[in-house]
Amino acid sequence: MTPAEAPPSDYRLLVPRDWFRIDLTMERWRHRLKAFVDKESAAGGAPAEVARGVWTSLRNTAEHARTHGALEFFLKTEVPGDSVLPASLLISMAPVPRGAAPEADDLAEALKRRAVHEADVEAIVLPAGCTVRVRTRTTLDFHIRMPGGVGYLHLAFALPLSGTAGPMGDLCEAMAHSLRWVGT
Repeated sequence: MTPAEAPPSDYRLLVPRDWFRIDLTMERWRHRLKAFVDKESAAGGAPAEVARGVWTSLRNTAEHARTHGALEFFLKTEVPGDSVLPASLLISMAPVPRGAAPEADDLAEALKRRAVHEADVEAIVLPAGCTVRVRTRTTLDFHIRMPGGVGYLHLAFALPLSGTAGPMGDLCEAMAHSLRWVGT
């Protein structure tokens, strides 16, 4: 096995400091999420029922994602004081036995068959490797094939307010392009 085929031990991703990070591998992730919702709700004067709704939605998203290999959850309020859901980034990993991960082109074809009509699915190459990008009006997903074919790292951006066709979408693209593998 050449060094280029060795699986990574970790990853590095540049995320702006104003994105609130929640480590979903730690037991206290719910407390961190609640702290974010409480802080943002208090700053914007959101009614308690709105804050509860945001908390429930984000908690359900995180719980579901944890069952599918989610590692980190980043949140960014796009409009201070707004009561809509924040922009988010969920980072997940789906490991498979070495060499068993499908090639990016094959994954792209499978995702195209399952995608909704307005989704743009394409295989691209990022500095971190072969990637499948899936873009809708409000979501941007990157499935980055891990070295050694040991799975995919999934960056799932949700931009419910600004959408993917503006500066926030460009920022998410730049964040995905910043991904680097550690220990390969």
